[in-house]
Amino acid sequence: MSTETARSKVSLRQFWAELPTPGRWLLSTVAVQTLGRGLTLPFTVIYVNEVRGIGLGTAGTLLALIAVVALCVTGPGGSLTDRLGARRMLIAGTSAQLVGCVVLAFATTVPAFVVGFVLLGFNFGVSWPAFNALIASVVTGPLRQQYFGVNFALVNLGIGLGGVIGGLFVDVREPMTFTLIFLADALSMLVPLGLLLGPLRHVHGRAERTEDTPTVGYLDILRRPPVLWLTFITFLCTFIGYGQIESGFPAFSRQVGGVSTQVIGFAFAINTLVIVALQFTVLKAVTGRRRTRGLLVMVVLWLVSWLVLSSAGLGPAMLAAVAVVAFMGVFGLGEIFMQIAIPAITNDMADDHVRGRANAVNAGAFQGGAILGPIVSGLLLEHDLPAVFIGAMVGGLVVMAAAIVVLERQLTPIENGVTAG
Repeated sequence: MSTETARSKVSLRQFWAELPTPGRWLLSTVAVQTLGRGLTLPFTVIYVNEVRGIGLGTAGTLLALIAVVALCVTGPGGSLTDRLGARRMLIAGTSAQLVGCVVLAFATTVPAFVVGFVLLGFNFGVSWPAFNALIASVVTGPLRQQYFGVNFALVNLGIGLGGVIGGLFVDVREPMTFTLIFLADALSMLVPLGLLLGPLRHVHGRAERTEDTPTVGYLDILRRPPVLWLTFITFLCTFIGYGQIESGFPAFSRQVGGVSTQVIGFAFAINTLVIVALQFTVLKAVTGRRRTRGLLVMVVLWLVSWLVLSSAGLGPAMLAAVAVVAFMGVFGLGEIFMQIAIPAITNDMADDHVRGRANAVNAGAFQGGAILGPIVSGLLLEHDLPAVFIGAMVGGLVVMAAAIVVLERQLTPIENGVTAG
């Protein structure tokens, strides 16, 4: 298939028609599943700090605990995914998320938050490799890259709608409003549990092993140079991006920009709108082209977004609100390129019998960035160093661009998404 033919076939109708039934089930409920997450994601650090009276540095460390736990369980979770199946691991992780949200809804002390965040961390650690492995087991070929892109758009649709609702509903003067959004997040977990126990109960997401199947460990996977470079890039993506969206971004917006929770919620909505509206446009543009070039576009967009956010404290309140909202819009466009490229490269480099562990390596890098991100932003902003905070983000992006150039030289054409012409 030529590059132009592959690119022209990227349409929502064609994509849906070619999806196997399990893939359709997985996609059909994504937005509902993530709506609850959207209710709490933009406001967790505000809840811990402003509502429960826990210092910003401690709050950042507590949020980092999610990633610490996730990092600890990601390795065993990836191995168990290959051994027991992705579906079973997703059930375990989702159940932990449900209980964790209930705990956070009523938490008032640091130990209670620790319990809640540990349960959330367990879910993130085991569910990431399991979910990607489950997708890769039911969706193959070029359709897989498209699936990761569409799934990302739907995830953000749910999170964005949740952010809008949460921004309009929560009030730092009314702790019960935060309790209710965490309980709603817990209830949203019943959707994926019902899906896994019902229509998808026969999809185990596990490759069958034979006597000829080689034994492969994590060290064997990490010995491949492209895996190491992709792992490093994923770490930086999280430290600069997702590690800051839940902590550094809202804290900077509140403390330096002085914006309201409603503005932050609206910014998340703009982020969602950009991703949902432009997902297929970007997907058409990158199909058949090098995925690493898309990652370089992401770097440029994220660099612009952080520079825009840095202006939030330089003028009147209206300028701050515009900067906060613009940051999330430009950042969201960059996210599209990242979420199309990284999962697709990861799974195209992996054999079926190690897919869980390959995704666990990538998830571990993500968790590593999520550990360092909130800690750095919490400490820098607590000590009134917003310029240093922005400088760290910009510097990390420069390093990331160099790493992407090196990765491109390590990948085969298929791994880098180049369609044979």
